[in-house]
Amino acid sequence: MSGGSWLCPTELDRNRVVDANDRVRTIRRVGSGAVGAALIISAPWIGWWTLILFALSALNFAVVDRRIGKSPHPERVSAIAIVVTMLIIGAGVALSGGPRSPVLPWMVLPAGMVAARFRPRVVIAALVLTILITLVASVGVHPQWAIDDPVSLIAALALLAGVVSIVWALQAAELHHRDEAILDPLTGLLNRHALVPRFIEITHQARLTGQPVCLVLCDVDCFKEVNDEHGHDRGDAALRDVAYELRKRLRSFELVYRLGGEEFLIVLPGIELSAAKATAERLRAAIEQARPTGIPITISLGVSAARGAQVDYDTLFKAADEALYEAKHMGRNRVIAAPELLSTEAQAPPEKTSLALAPQLVG
Repeated sequence: MSGGSWLCPTELDRNRVVDANDRVRTIRRVGSGAVGAALIISAPWIGWWTLILFALSALNFAVVDRRIGKSPHPERVSAIAIVVTMLIIGAGVALSGGPRSPVLPWMVLPAGMVAARFRPRVVIAALVLTILITLVASVGVHPQWAIDDPVSLIAALALLAGVVSIVWALQAAELHHRDEAILDPLTGLLNRHALVPRFIEITHQARLTGQPVCLVLCDVDCFKEVNDEHGHDRGDAALRDVAYELRKRLRSFELVYRLGGEEFLIVLPGIELSAAKATAERLRAAIEQARPTGIPITISLGVSAARGAQVDYDTLFKAADEALYEAKHMGRNRVIAAPELLSTEAQAPPEKTSLALAPQLVG
C-alpha cells in the first residue's frame, strides 16, 4: 500500500473505496440520468443555467472513473470529487433560492456517497461539511427567508441525516458479512477466517501422529510499484493471476490462503521441510514464468516446519515471516527456509492457537 492516510489508514479501507466506486458506477449513472432529466423538465421554472452545473458534476465523476484505478491514492481522488460535487450542488442551492431552493434536498447525494465508501469518522466529517455548505448556501444567502420559513431547510437537514444513517448502517452490515465470509472476494482463495479452524484440525492431527507441518509465507515483490505504474485495476488482475498460478500447482491437501494485500500463506500438512522448500521453489519459478497480466512479477517465499507436539501456528508463522524477510533482504525472488523447529518446550493446546496476523511487509 502506498502509505496510509487519514481517509484510509489501511489497505482494507483503500480497497473498500475502489470497490465501492466500481459497484455504484451503474447506479450513479442511473441517478445522474434522473437528476439530469429532472433539471431539463424543471428548467422553464428554475432556469437552464442549472444544466451547466449538472454538466460540471458529470464531468467531475467522469474524471474520477478514469483516475481512481490508476492513482496511488484513490481515496483522495474520490474524496475530492465528492467535495467538488457538494460545492456544485451548494452553488445550485444558493443560485436558485437558498432556503427555498428546490435543489436543497439534493445535498444528501454526496454525503450518501461518503457513507458508502469511507470509515465512520470520515462519514461524520463529511456530514458536518455538508451541513455547513447547506447552511451557507441557504441561510447565508437569504437569512430572512430562512427565518420566515425554515421548514424546507429543516426537512432537508433531517433528510440528510436520515439517508446518511441508513447508508451507513447498510454498509456496516455488508462489511460484517464480508468479515464473516471465508472466501477472499478478489482472488477466490480461502481467507484468514477459513484458516483458523483448519489449522486447529491440522495441529491436532500432527500432535497425534507426530507428522510434520510446513508453512510457506509468500509475498509479491515490489507490488506497490505495480500499482503505481499500472494502476489498481491492473494490480488486482495481477493478484488474481498469482492466486490462480499458486492454486493450480498445489495438490488438494495443500492449502493456500490470502492473508491480505499481496501476501499469501500456504499450509503443507504431512510435508517434510525439504519437500516444502522444493514446492516453494516450484511456485516461485511458476510465477516468474507466468508474467501475470503481462507484467514481470516475482515472489519471495519463507518456509518453516515443525513436527508433532512442536506444531504451533504462532511459532511457525514467526519463523516463516523471518525467513521471508531474509529473502526480501537478500534481493527478492527467492526461497529461504528457517531451520525446523525442534524445541521441546510445552506448546499451548491447539484450541488456543491465536493465529496472529502478520505485519504488512514492505514490497
